[in-house]
Amino acid sequence: MPTARESLLEAAGAALAARPWPAVRMIDVAAAAGVSRQTLYNEFAGKTGLGHALVRRDAAWYLDGVDRALSAPGVMGVPGERVAAVAEWTVRAGRERPLVRALLTGCWNGNLPVPAGRGVRPGLPALGPDELIRGVRERARAVFGVREGDADRRAEEGARRCELAVRLALSYLIAPAEPPGADRAGLLRLLSGTSPRAEAR
Repeated sequence: MPTARESLLEAAGAALAARPWPAVRMIDVAAAAGVSRQTLYNEFAGKTGLGHALVRRDAAWYLDGVDRALSAPGVMGVPGERVAAVAEWTVRAGRERPLVRALLTGCWNGNLPVPAGRGVRPGLPALGPDELIRGVRERARAVFGVREGDADRRAEEGARRCELAVRLALSYLIAPAEPPGADRAGLLRLLSGTSPRAEAR
């Protein structure tokens, strides 16, 4: 059974999918979650806190999907396949969820809640593209077997390619072209080929 916090986040996410954030009412979110408005305020202290929690939840949802793409059974032995799976997930996740799209691209508008730090106090760090891409790279590094001081350059190159794949996928979110996966063979060739930096070694 979900906790009150989880139920409230689900209800707030559903409300955000139906209307812009300024039109989402706390009383409606509480009613949809089956809890009192006081419980909502106890959990999140207000609408701003609820919005920040929604942003963090969607960031975690995206990174969980990256983990699944990197460890899918059908692609475990092929680094290029794993990297392409992360790129496809990035495009799909950004198209499905406006908060993920905003987090990945840094393009926020008045229809969405904003992450902690953004538009609140100058100088306070905000969750955004740099943090998510860093999270992708760390996950890729772990999957490709890179550790601190490890000299495995091929594994490090795999982590770099994964980051590149995400950055390429972001271009599809900003300037959509064909559906994700339309030219998967071309993407795999790009991501699996030897980089000029690797050839120079």
